[in-house]
Amino acid sequence: MSVRTLVNFCEGVSCRREREGPLGLTLFGRTRDHPEEMASVAFSGSAPDGLPEALEDAIVEQLDSTTYRIVCVGAQWLVSATAAHVHREVATAFYRVVPPRQPRWTRRVFWRIVLGLARNPTGKRLLFALRRH
Repeated sequence: MSVRTLVNFCEGVSCRREREGPLGLTLFGRTRDHPEEMASVAFSGSAPDGLPEALEDAIVEQLDSTTYRIVCVGAQWLVSATAAHVHREVATAFYRVVPPRQPRWTRRVFWRIVLGLARNPTGKRLLFALRRH
């Protein structure tokens, strides 16, 4: 099997270790492909010794079915895990494509009237009187 790059992080990457649970190590950061979006890689295995809490410009590669390599400037670590789960936060791209819904004209008129009344003392008294009924 050839080496496959799972994630190419840019800038700072945080490393979270968990002693209990199925995921022993999770990396969080922004990717070089889409720097506006967050990505994470969770390993179903323990964290390697000597891995710091933060990395710079890390690359996660899959060497074989159970071995992964984390490479950053001047260092590398091997992770033995049954699986690596990659999650990309795509909300930014999704909402860029989907236009916001325009509220109905009746709702816009209603709120314009209510906010206009709330601006002056007489309008506030009228709103409070309507609220009591």
